[in-house]
Amino acid sequence: MTTTSAPTPATPSRTRRVIAISLAIIAALVVAFFIFASLYADWLWYDQLGFSEVLLTQWVARVVMFAVGFLGMAVPVWLSIQLAYRLRPVYARLSSQLDRYQEVVEPLRRLAMWGIPIFFGFFAGFAASAQWETTWLWFNGVATKTTDPEFGLDTGFYMFAMPFWSSLIGFASAVLLICLLVTALVSYLYGSVRIGQRELRISKSARIQLAVTAGLYLLVQGASLWLDRYKTLVEPGDRITGPGYTGVNAIIPGQTILAFAAVIVAILFFVTAIIGRWRYPLIATALLVVSAIVVGVGYPWVVNTFQVQPNRFALEEDYYQRNVDMTHEAYGVASLDQQDFTAVTDVEAGQLRDDAATTAQVRIMDPAIISPNVRQLEQYRSYYQFADPLDVDRYDIDGVSQDTVVSVRELNLAQLGNAADWQNSAVVYTHGYGLVAAKGNDRTNEGDPVFLERGIPAAGFLSDQEDFQPRVYFGEYSPTYSIVGAPAGAEPVELDYPSGEDGSGETKTTFDGEGGPSLGNVFNRLIYALKFQAEQILFSDYVNEDSQILYDRNPRDRVQKVAPYLTLDNDAYPSVVDGRIVWIIDGYTLSANYPYSSTVSLTSAISDSSNPAPRFALDDINYIRNSVKATVDAYDGSVTLYAWDESDPVLESWQKVYPSTIKPISDMSADLISHVRYPTDLFKVQRTILGVYHVDDARSFYQSDNRWQTPNDPQEETALQPPYYLTMQMPDQDEPTYSMFTSFIPAATAGNTRNVLMGYLAVDSNAGSEAGVKSEDYGKLRMLVIDAETTVPGPGQVQNTFNSDPQISAQINLLKQGQSEVLNGNLLTLPVGGGLLYVQPVFVQSSTGTKLPKLQKVLVSFGDKIAFEDTLNEALDTLFGGDSGADAGDTDVQPTPGATPAPTPEPTPTEPTTPTAPTDEYQAALQDAQQAMLDRQAALEKGDWAAYGAADERLTAAVEKLIQLGEQP
Repeated sequence: MTTTSAPTPATPSRTRRVIAISLAIIAALVVAFFIFASLYADWLWYDQLGFSEVLLTQWVARVVMFAVGFLGMAVPVWLSIQLAYRLRPVYARLSSQLDRYQEVVEPLRRLAMWGIPIFFGFFAGFAASAQWETTWLWFNGVATKTTDPEFGLDTGFYMFAMPFWSSLIGFASAVLLICLLVTALVSYLYGSVRIGQRELRISKSARIQLAVTAGLYLLVQGASLWLDRYKTLVEPGDRITGPGYTGVNAIIPGQTILAFAAVIVAILFFVTAIIGRWRYPLIATALLVVSAIVVGVGYPWVVNTFQVQPNRFALEEDYYQRNVDMTHEAYGVASLDQQDFTAVTDVEAGQLRDDAATTAQVRIMDPAIISPNVRQLEQYRSYYQFADPLDVDRYDIDGVSQDTVVSVRELNLAQLGNAADWQNSAVVYTHGYGLVAAKGNDRTNEGDPVFLERGIPAAGFLSDQEDFQPRVYFGEYSPTYSIVGAPAGAEPVELDYPSGEDGSGETKTTFDGEGGPSLGNVFNRLIYALKFQAEQILFSDYVNEDSQILYDRNPRDRVQKVAPYLTLDNDAYPSVVDGRIVWIIDGYTLSANYPYSSTVSLTSAISDSSNPAPRFALDDINYIRNSVKATVDAYDGSVTLYAWDESDPVLESWQKVYPSTIKPISDMSADLISHVRYPTDLFKVQRTILGVYHVDDARSFYQSDNRWQTPNDPQEETALQPPYYLTMQMPDQDEPTYSMFTSFIPAATAGNTRNVLMGYLAVDSNAGSEAGVKSEDYGKLRMLVIDAETTVPGPGQVQNTFNSDPQISAQINLLKQGQSEVLNGNLLTLPVGGGLLYVQPVFVQSSTGTKLPKLQKVLVSFGDKIAFEDTLNEALDTLFGGDSGADAGDTDVQPTPGATPAPTPEPTPTEPTTPTAPTDEYQAALQDAQQAMLDRQAALEKGDWAAYGAADERLTAAVEKLIQLGEQP
């Protein structure tokens, strides 16, 4: 008989095991190095900028919170599993099914006992680390010295403490719930909990563990219900944010009752752990659920239906007033200065004499239109570009404040084409050059901007300053990164600007500031070669021991990184301050937890024709402050933060989190103070609030019969009209000041908006010119409430009047002759002459080829009178009886002959002739158009939309007839 020996069991190859372990270690080291490289690059960037403390605070806080979250979840879960396993019955009789479960689970028991807590711990750790700001803000929160009207608590509790306690309760609930589930699972697997024959058997040890865990869970739910009482003050309700009569008298008392009930049920579970009777806590839990339905839902419904709805205002007046007062405080509009304004609509000669200073600074150069013009005149090379739209600023010139449109000449590497290799993109083309500034209130004879600062090399009143630095290494369109710097005496390689006759030569320079991390050693070069995936950084001869790498160069990005707690204004604007081009950026502190303050969506409030799609990390807010003014030096990228609103409690708390990162306002120079302005986005939020909350009393708010809205932009009817900066004088001011304004029309739904002015809001945007001192009137909100008996046309109605006027239409058609197109500029509204004056510049540009918009005409309107002339000064004189009494900024302009086509004069007949048929037809069409306009206006005032539509159709037909007759020889 032959026997076969059993095969020798296969044993793993030692070599394969060593190779596998080695590869795993190498892979881990590579991943670790890449993580280290990213962190180290961040450290170098923050350290060079002087804000390493910001990054260190974030790292420490995230690590601490991760550890707290990990241990807070993993330890209780591990203890629950260990207790349930170690206290299992030794000789429990298990079913065959449980035996099979144990056979599967037992080989993995040790791994599961440690793996499950670690698994949940990692998730909890990452979740906790994401909440580090909430925790640090609670720990460093300050008192606001303002109390809520319901509980009498400091509003700082709602802004700083309540979010933390809410997160903590949510975390504790998750931990206890998971502990309860794993305890029940382990107890079932190992026989501590047995189900069979319509019977549930629980061992003493499992009973104690389950009951105590359930009791702790209910205690936490009781705390959650107690906290929910305070949350009602920041939750939007039917008409207001915060509790009304039903909330105060039904919901809050109900939550108090349920909180105590949850504590009682928790105590019953603890008793069960001792005496072993489950009946009482289970019955109590069922009663708690029923009570939650009755007390939390049923009773509030009864109160609201049978008490509040029949007597709403009588019962809720006090709560409406709370909402009005707290909303005013949260949005900084409590000190709004309202005055009734009976607008004059008639015109007479000399009417603007008392407003001469305002009319002298009316901006006719629209920054949203003239960017192509500035680009064509000032670009010099295709690799330069300007912002579109341009920015606005003001400068003191010979003691007179001059409103300007400004832009920085920045790089556009996309225009290098085939020359855009690594050397040119990273080493040669490193910076822009100069700032262009033009008068806002003037034009040349040809319709171009009147420049105050321009050219390469820079020339003008700004570059005449001592130590003026025109180079722009940090801007909104700067390259992703540039490598700059060289040893003393080395030949420059950075292109500075074109020079020589017709720009045929080049001037080169070397950056000599401290703008970025050093590349002076091989290790740093390796780090940044990995970061930017560019091996040239490691091997290029242009990288030397004095090289620096400049990146994250957009001013808003730099400020956001060093001040992550700020929400930044969308409009960073350049100014020349103390001889340096700097970007000025407004920073906001926000909250969504201010009691009784109404919530606003930042996205919808700030979106308009100038900023169609902003994005925000925190969108729904009910508190905002312009707490910080930030500057970014365009040459070396240095960031400076100034505490603009030192009384803001949110800023105070963040200053404790990031100490020594913000300078006091006393450190701001006089030149810087003179260029900061009231921020655009804050004003947009405030105008959104004031559309509803311009009223002070609860009755007006409740009746909602005087709600306003921002009118749509006449040039873009699907977007709101943006606010504008102007130097102007409000009726209660002694002299003009740099201000921002917006207007209001009645709020309506379904597109039935009546486009007449109801309100006019302006804010003093001039911070003064004294070092470290903010002007007393800066930020003062002034509102003109227009008398309802006086019909003042709104922007949309004025634009429609401009577009439909037969004489203006005929001139517009002449401007459109050939290959030209007409662009309507911003429609400005000014409170002058006892009424409201509308001003709109009209530009003409080629419809094909190079588009160079030139200012050719100015439209003005006052009351129901309009004028359309070559200059603003002429238009005002025409409008106001031949002499407005004031001079505009374009007084000396003599339009170039032929720039504005003039009507062809009729030949002088040698003898009297009877009018020809075309003349009779023209006069008849003109009369039809005028009558149609009168009928349409009457229909508009009566609200007769059918008659309005019919009159509008007649007007359109008459205008088309006029155009047809005007084109006949």
